[in-house]
Amino acid sequence: MAQRSPIGELAAFAAELTFTLDPFQQQACEALQGGHSVLVCAPTGAGKTVVGEFAVHLARAAGGKCFYTTPIKALSNQKYADLVERYGRGQVGLLTGDQSLYPDAPVVVMTTEVLRNMLYASSDALQGLSYVVMDEVHYLADRFRGAVWEEVILHLPPDVRLVSLSATVSNAEEFGAWMETVRGDTAVIVDETRPVPLWQHVLVGRRMFDLFDQKSSDQKILVDEDLVRYIKHREEADRINGWSGPRHRGGGPRRDFRPVHRPEMLARLDEEGLLPAITFIFSRAGCDGALAQCLRSRLDLSREDDHERVAQIIDAHTGDLPRGDLEVLGYWEWREGLFRGLAAHHAGMLPAFRHTVEELFVNGLVRAVFATETLALGINMPARTVVLERLVKFNGESHAELTPGEYTQLTGRAGRRGIDVEGHAVVVWHPDVDTSAVAGLASTRTYPLRSSFRPGYNMSINLIDRMGSKESRALLERSFAQFQADRSVVGLVRGIERNEGQLRKLRSQIDHDGFLEYMSLRERISQRERDIERQGRADRRGAAVAALTSLRRGDVVAIPSGRRQGLAVILEPDQSPGDPRPLVLTEDKWAGRISAADFPTPAQPLGRMRLPRHVDHRTARTRRDLASALRSTGITPPGRQRRGTKAKGGEDRELATLRRALRSHPAHSRPDREQLARVGERYNRVQRETEAMRQKVSAATNSLARTFDRIVELLTERGYVDDAGEVTADGRRLARIYTEADLVVAECLRHGVWRGLGPAELAAVVSILVYESRQETGYLSPSGPTAPIRRAVAATMGVWSDLRTDEAQHKLTPTREPDLGFVTGLHKWARGDGLAESLLASGDQGNALSAGDFVRWCRQVIDLLDQIHNTADDVEVAGTASKAVRAIRRGVVAVDSA
Repeated sequence: MAQRSPIGELAAFAAELTFTLDPFQQQACEALQGGHSVLVCAPTGAGKTVVGEFAVHLARAAGGKCFYTTPIKALSNQKYADLVERYGRGQVGLLTGDQSLYPDAPVVVMTTEVLRNMLYASSDALQGLSYVVMDEVHYLADRFRGAVWEEVILHLPPDVRLVSLSATVSNAEEFGAWMETVRGDTAVIVDETRPVPLWQHVLVGRRMFDLFDQKSSDQKILVDEDLVRYIKHREEADRINGWSGPRHRGGGPRRDFRPVHRPEMLARLDEEGLLPAITFIFSRAGCDGALAQCLRSRLDLSREDDHERVAQIIDAHTGDLPRGDLEVLGYWEWREGLFRGLAAHHAGMLPAFRHTVEELFVNGLVRAVFATETLALGINMPARTVVLERLVKFNGESHAELTPGEYTQLTGRAGRRGIDVEGHAVVVWHPDVDTSAVAGLASTRTYPLRSSFRPGYNMSINLIDRMGSKESRALLERSFAQFQADRSVVGLVRGIERNEGQLRKLRSQIDHDGFLEYMSLRERISQRERDIERQGRADRRGAAVAALTSLRRGDVVAIPSGRRQGLAVILEPDQSPGDPRPLVLTEDKWAGRISAADFPTPAQPLGRMRLPRHVDHRTARTRRDLASALRSTGITPPGRQRRGTKAKGGEDRELATLRRALRSHPAHSRPDREQLARVGERYNRVQRETEAMRQKVSAATNSLARTFDRIVELLTERGYVDDAGEVTADGRRLARIYTEADLVVAECLRHGVWRGLGPAELAAVVSILVYESRQETGYLSPSGPTAPIRRAVAATMGVWSDLRTDEAQHKLTPTREPDLGFVTGLHKWARGDGLAESLLASGDQGNALSAGDFVRWCRQVIDLLDQIHNTADDVEVAGTASKAVRAIRRGVVAVDSA
């Protein structure tokens, strides 16, 4: 058969489709066919993946390879299934860390991390690679995982064509310009048209209103007059009826306000023909509670004819679950909800449950889902309607209002292409909802993409091993992060130039009779006063640090202010010289670490208290008993200390000299002194601003390279890089460890910290480097169910503590503190205990882990244990790690391992 020309491949590909290509798809595919890399930015559901599928087609037609990367395993599995259906099993591979299917196939779907690891290992699988599709490339803004995308973009061979698919971002041209500098010719295709129009609504009680007035335009956004009028009347009626209770601090909803019940809301949407719907609720407990509320009602959104098919899909996903665990998993209530067309969807659910919900929803068998925002991140679950109950969510640090980008990402699920004529976004009204703010969210189109790329230990050692320090620094300077930093310098330089012109004008007004010298004296006096105050604070902190390091176990101290104010007993001293953080228990039953910041004056022991040999303060009973004993000591805290008390003593000598010079200066006696001084103060202020901008320019230039240099210094001191700049054997081990605590793992392996542990014990110990509590629980002292675990945990914590000290000296971001919240639960599971016991022994203080979280953390521990098995020189530790993996991978952890 005669070979088709490249020009004909697009026609051949389009002929296989059941729809006509949209203009942006056609444009992107033509650019790709013409030999260019492409960056495609388009809304959710617009069909960006068609361009990625054309890259697959081109690679197969030319006898080359195509890698299709996604940010999460669920998306990889989904895309794998799509491509297998198209090209057949054996022609498409899958690599997600959990699974390895047909890795030598011409098309391989994988998570982005897998490709990054291949590049660092110079894998043979890269031979013949001609196209790489990077789906959801805007993930490079993710502060935890974003660096992986840039690493891949920077390291791919130059002859590989890159297909980057992104959600709509406002700086696509900037991102494309960077891609052009590092990947060569790159076509940027931006499409802001949703394939299914989206209508915005506000639900007030049981009444539905359009959000926008029909007279709105791009230049002027107007809120619907009927909506504004109805809300005003409702608020007035509430006041008359005595419902206008006080607002919570921070402008929260009125205490007496009762939102519409979820069953009523869904029934209202059903009446309007707006189902299926996804209701986004920004908490897992909120999703489960909403589902439970609906199940307590008579609401049933199912069709009886579908029940048999629902049962088949449920059994296909959950048939392998151990029967004894079903009650613990809440299986029967979950199953009842599915038969009534209702479900929750969040990361706390068992993966098998989540995937069942996804399949049922896509097939129209579940019509209402209560979900957290994780569902919006790429999972293929479009709906006719998206409902937002709140416009505020917890961002990991505080409750913050949704950004326009987040609002668009969430509402982007509304409107199923090829099914719905239009999609609908519904905001549920309550008294703290400002309809003008909602209109602003829904109409804003500014979502800039910001790089989160920063060199780390594993990245740095791999760079050095592949290209040496000099070339590594040059590569970092080509990153998108540095590209954006350098662009920001342009504006700063212009600002410096403007300020210098302003300084010349101001100087001409006061540059006579030595007045600039006089203003310099005034500035130096102010600076000296600030220095004295700063030194005073430093001295007070130094005294507080010294006092903390001298405290012993059992000492009772008084925390003078803040949330932890009152008596506390020292459970575990800390002699760290720079930042001591002794572990304490307060009379209010809180256990955690305190620091010098809690003490405006040095902590003094007020007495002592006898403690048991082992204090497991993770248990509520232990904390309660110890707090009771603390209150019974009869020790009384002294009066509250005033913060920032000034030290007594004579005037500073330098300050006195400057003040004398000021008074004797000729300009001091000028009658217009203060008038000129105001000009002089402005001169000094502009001069300070100019200097600050110069420092920002200096900091932005080569900032990543400087961080890299500090990392190399630390790695050299620790023997991972030798004095000649070559990677050592220990360094090569570090290069194969991909985890947040990579250097801690490498140090523990090097020093034999985990020798002598059994499989379940090793699993429990390494979990502290993976697990992260959902709530702030304070530092947990080295504890565990067996003596070997306690010793190994303490030794691992010691390795981390030493590293933290070095990181502080080298001005590096500290490695995250290990978390002991999964130790006991994972040990129980790995030694064969049941799911119920393992869940109860896991998680935050007093809160058992959900089954979904339990499985997720187990799999992350498995991933780290696999790395330990593959990198440990110690045969015993490597073998134990392999056994530990098998011990964990059972029951719910082994089922539906997507």
